[in-house]
Formats: sequence, C-alpha cells, structure tokens
Amino acid sequence: MEILIAPPGTFLPGESRLLEYGEARIALFNVGGAVHAVDDLCPHRQGPLSEGYLDGFLITCPWHGWQFDVRDGRCDTVSRHKVRTYAVRLDETGVYVTVPDPPPAAPRT
Repeated sequence: MEILIAPPGTFLPGESRLLEYGEARIALFNVGGAVHAVDDLCPHRQGPLSEGYLDGFLITCPWHGWQFDVRDGRCDTVSRHKVRTYAVRLDETGVYVTVPDPPPAAPRT
C-alpha cells in the first residue's frame, strides 16, 4: 500500500520526516532530491533515526552514534546489522512510500 508523504515541493533536500503507520515507524530522508525510507528504530537501543544527523547518505543515530546508509539500510558501524528499507516513489503528485499492509483485525468475541 502506498501512502502520500508530501505534496510536490514540500519535502525539501536535507529534510527528514517520520511516518507512524500502525506499528511501523518509518524515517524518510530527502538527499539531494532523492527520498529514502528506512525503519526509524536503530537496532542497537531503539534510538529514533528520524531525529539523527544526516551527512550525505549516512544517518547517525542520535543516541549512540550508529550509522546507516539510507539507500540500503546497511550499518556502517556494525556490519552485521541493518535497518529495513521501504520503496519510495516521487512524481508530479507528491512523494509516496510503500508500507506493508496492516495485519487483519482480530475477530471480536
């Protein structure tokens, strides 16, 4: 399922955003006009990557300094770790991110 993140011209290079969708927290980063989306929670101590420092394609977790490449989720600090990435589409109508379908609701008893 695609979700509109921003209308055209409102998510500028260097900006980051947080999308909360169901249980998902997705951090979005505009790097030079290309938007990338990754899980917001750092696997080290669950720090909020959306609040981190972005330098080129590297986001630094604000809690303990772990770094991740926003293009592929690869951790530059501890190579065996990574964060999930999400597909992003930009067109004349805005910026969209593809999120997993929510789980079905539990049956009522």
